[in-house]
Amino acid sequence: MESKDIVGAVRDLRSSLSHELGASEESELFVNTFLDFRRCMTLYSCAIREVRTKFEVLNEELSISHERNPIQAIYSRVKSPESIFGKMKRLGLPFSIGNMVSNLNDIAGVRIICQYIDDIYTVAAMLGGQDDIGVVKIKDYIQKPKENGYRSFHMIVEVPVFFSNEKNDVRVEVQLRTIAMDFWATLEHGIKYKKEIADSAAIVAELKDCAEQVYALDTRMQSLRDRIRGAK
Repeated sequence: MESKDIVGAVRDLRSSLSHELGASEESELFVNTFLDFRRCMTLYSCAIREVRTKFEVLNEELSISHERNPIQAIYSRVKSPESIFGKMKRLGLPFSIGNMVSNLNDIAGVRIICQYIDDIYTVAAMLGGQDDIGVVKIKDYIQKPKENGYRSFHMIVEVPVFFSNEKNDVRVEVQLRTIAMDFWATLEHGIKYKKEIADSAAIVAELKDCAEQVYALDTRMQSLRDRIRGAK
């Protein structure tokens, strides 16, 4: 969604308020809505810091017990206002803070890149086992990949964020992938092929074949790692 669409959404919000409220009430509610939006974005940003810290601590602990760091990289982002408005529009939801919080679980996102497939399950289980983390939903796209071949382990978790006078449980989407899975997903996303082009079916099939080769490489590398570990 472009900036002009956000301006349009803001204009629509003010227009709808003006039908029911007087000018002064409308302005006050409009200002309060966007103050609430800014506050909400701050909560999501803080939730990301909490989750990142948890993974950093786990990685440091595992560097001792496993004699290596299973997590190679941690990336994070908060959805832009454009993306939030765009997704709510696609879902057919009028914009409100309540609708946003209740229906969008991926406003705050953390992506974890691991060395091996079993590292993903180890780290995910450790995060989910912490007593201040609530696991809302899990989707295992490693065992059951998407139709296009995409593989990743997804978790929706709730993490407490403490402000000066209150606690808020904030949802964060966590994606865990191997280096190879992330390589494929990044390139696949960057291609941005269009389904209406003449050979779209062939492109889809080739991308899926590449995903299968990536997964085969992951499993071979883990098998080699296990053999070396066993020999030691």
